[in-house]
This record gives sequence, structure tokens and C-alpha cells, in this order.
Amino acid sequence: MAPAAPDRRVSLAQQLVLDLSRQILAGELPPGSKLPTEQAFTEQRKVSRTVVREAMSRLQAEGLVETRRGIGTFVVDSMRPAEFHESKPQQGSAYDAVAIIELRLSLEVEAAAIAAQCASPRQLATIRAALDEANDLQQLGAQSTRIDFEFDLQIALCTGNSFFIDAMNHVGSTLMSAAPPARAVESELRTLQVREREQIYAAIARKDADVARAAMRLHLTNLLHHARAAVPSAQ
Repeated sequence: MAPAAPDRRVSLAQQLVLDLSRQILAGELPPGSKLPTEQAFTEQRKVSRTVVREAMSRLQAEGLVETRRGIGTFVVDSMRPAEFHESKPQQGSAYDAVAIIELRLSLEVEAAAIAAQCASPRQLATIRAALDEANDLQQLGAQSTRIDFEFDLQIALCTGNSFFIDAMNHVGSTLMSAAPPARAVESELRTLQVREREQIYAAIARKDADVARAAMRLHLTNLLHHARAAVPSAQ
């Protein structure tokens, strides 16, 4: 039996969710901002009302927006995850970074393998664009959590699996809310990260699931090593 065709409606809705959540978490849509109307989204995005409604429903479920009947849909406070971290004074951002990367290891390794099997030419171009932006930034010695994670989000989107995508969206929300201010990274680590991401992309582009899986595991394992090294030693 031939595999079922992918649900394009779900993919379009998830892309809208990703785009809006990134804008919200980056502060481009601050708390209190009113989102465009349903009709405006359908005209701007060339999608159906059903797609827009599904996207708004997902954003509401993630606690990023709220709909006020008869008024519209508004961005809510997206920094609530940070309040949770503030309630744990015994742990700082270094501990948080370790925990987040450990979670990412359980998600992104298999997402990379699935992406290698499923990515369309258009999706590959989007991953390539995200990779180039991250590489350009790191070549300058800078670092941006949002731009770095964009590459990973686009890989997750290739899976077409809403559970993978939603989980990665939540990971991204935690990173944006709880991550410390971006800082420069040492040249050796910067070069390593660029090379590892290129290896992941190359494997996905070749549709080599095993290599994509191994390359993503190596990349995240190295990130985990550096994150653990940053954790203060017990006194």
C-alpha cells in the first residue's frame, strides 16, 4: 500500500505557528500586541481560514496568545517560563542549559533522521538559509539563541510530525525565555559548531538517515559536554 499523502493543511498551520511563536519569543510581537485578523492572515499567507484557526488554537494551547471574543487575538506574557527558573535560586542558567540539551538529544537525533527521509527541495532550501544565517553570525564570533535554534526548528518541521514539532517549539520557548544574554564563543568551539551543522545538513540533503542521526548526536553531545563544563563545581 502506498504511504498516505502528507496533510498539507497541518504543515501550513504548523509553519504559521512557528513563524508567530518566533516573533513573539524574539520580542517582535510584545505582550499585549494584537494579531492580524483571520481574514488578514488568509490574504497575507494565501492559506485557508481552517489553517489560521488551527494555528491560533495551537498558539493558545502553548500559552502564547489569547482570544478575546469580539475583540481579537492578543499576545500574552511569553516570559512565564523564566518565572519558573527564578523560583529555583539554587540552579542557574548553566544547569538549565544541560537539562535542555539532554532533552534535545532525545528529540533532535531522530528528527534529523526523519528529515533526511522526508525533506522536500523547498524545505532543504529553508534549512540551508537558516544554517547560513547561523554560520555567518558565528564566524563573526557572536551567538544568538534564536538564530542558532532556527536551524533545528526547520529540521523538526521536515518530519511533518506535529508531536516532534510541538515539542521542539516548547524547547525553543524555554531557550528564548530562560537563556542568558548571548555572548561570544571561543574560536575553536565556533569552528566546531559550524562544521557539525554542515555535516548534519549534508547528510539530510543526501537523504542519508543514519549519517544524519549520527551527525546530530555528535553535535548535541559536544554541546552537552561544553554545557556541563560550565556548571559550577559543588562547593
